[in-house]
Amino acid sequence: MPLEEATVPVLDRGFIFGDGVYEVIPVYSRRLFRLAEHLRRLQNSLDGIGLQNPHTAAEWGALLQQLVDQNEGEDQYLYLHITRGVAKRDHAFPKGVAPTVFLMSSPLTPPAPELKAGGVTAITAQDNRWLRCDIKAISLLPNVLLRQQAVVAGTMEAVLLRDGFLTEGSASNIFVVQNGVILAPPKNNLMLPGITYDLILELAAAEQIPCKVGPVPEAALRSADEIWLTSSTREILPITVLDGQPVGNGQPGPLFKRMDALYQHYKTTVMRSAEVKS
Repeated sequence: MPLEEATVPVLDRGFIFGDGVYEVIPVYSRRLFRLAEHLRRLQNSLDGIGLQNPHTAAEWGALLQQLVDQNEGEDQYLYLHITRGVAKRDHAFPKGVAPTVFLMSSPLTPPAPELKAGGVTAITAQDNRWLRCDIKAISLLPNVLLRQQAVVAGTMEAVLLRDGFLTEGSASNIFVVQNGVILAPPKNNLMLPGITYDLILELAAAEQIPCKVGPVPEAALRSADEIWLTSSTREILPITVLDGQPVGNGQPGPLFKRMDALYQHYKTTVMRSAEVKS
């Protein structure tokens, strides 16, 4: 249905409590990108809040492809939103309530060339969110407030630090490059396991680019040769200024350019492979 016709009851627990999870899935050339990985993360989020998955993987695939087919544009991104459903306002989980499922398609625009050519700016902020950041929960107020700090500062992203270590961005994963080695914070309860995060590590391993997954201290962030932010909708972008100071020489680094080329090639290869199989 048209977006303006979609409604949700005011007693939906997503509206009342933020009791739900979501997923964002890119679509390139009208093909769902890394769908299996996105659905695994969705299942992890549902398990994390004790909510039964309303559909099988095959059913999700059919629903999502139907949404793609009904919307214009070769490249889209799909927003998938599941709440615990409609019930009287009570903190305890309701019984016998069907979950609310909302799916939406939006145009997907790749990052502007000038952002890749010149990089973006960011600030650091203290990560004061809850301790289950591995759940892709719809209750994103802490992330919203942290991202707003970046907006007020005139930058694109807030790079988050907790107890002296890098976690992620307010709406992205963060990578650090030092001496030709990619440093990545470990996947744990303090960060969302990004689909693009996983893909970068896969591409690096395939190309024998040195990587180290483990705690990244603030000192490593401050002295980085390169810093990247990654997400499903922003792909990979170089952070060239952090807290008003240049990162490295203040220009996108050689490893970013190599990784971005590998990412773009992967996108094209996956789409061609999907077309052959279909």
